[in-house]
Amino acid sequence: MAEKVDLLAVFPDLEPAANAVERLRALGVHDDRMNVISGVPVTEAMLGRAPQWTNVPRIAMGGAILGFGVGVFLAYIAPFLYPYPIQVSTQGFVPGPPTAVVLFEMTMLGMLLSTFLGVFLESFFPNYRPMKYLPEISDGKIVVFFECAYAEENKITDALKKLGAESVRPAEAQPL
Repeated sequence: MAEKVDLLAVFPDLEPAANAVERLRALGVHDDRMNVISGVPVTEAMLGRAPQWTNVPRIAMGGAILGFGVGVFLAYIAPFLYPYPIQVSTQGFVPGPPTAVVLFEMTMLGMLLSTFLGVFLESFFPNYRPMKYLPEISDGKIVVFFECAYAEENKITDALKKLGAESVRPAEAQPL
């Protein structure tokens, strides 16, 4: 028999789910052993949980720096790579206003692409492994997925049903 069991508690609304997260903490389930699955975006603050740590801002900053470097190359180095420099009237070889536009656009392009890539990589998308999911999530229900000791299963199930859980059942991994 397994020492730990994965359970899914289905709630009709956000408030009972937030109360369930608090109750699970009081019963000894740590935050790293629970997850809230919802069909609508739910922030950590709405559930009284600590913010999740992510690398996306760092990846975006790296992309912005890389994009700025590409802009510097295009504005200041590329013109000198031509065998015959192009001089337009008395204008400088590297004009100011167009250079500012190139630097800005390349910085933003680098940040945009790296942010997309960072979100894509951090969400482990696409994921072909079987996942723990319930069809009720698509119908607007909120599911609290958690891992607890097998000996505590009945006590936790009773506590969550008192808080308004429609059902508390073992989680089964299914291909999505």
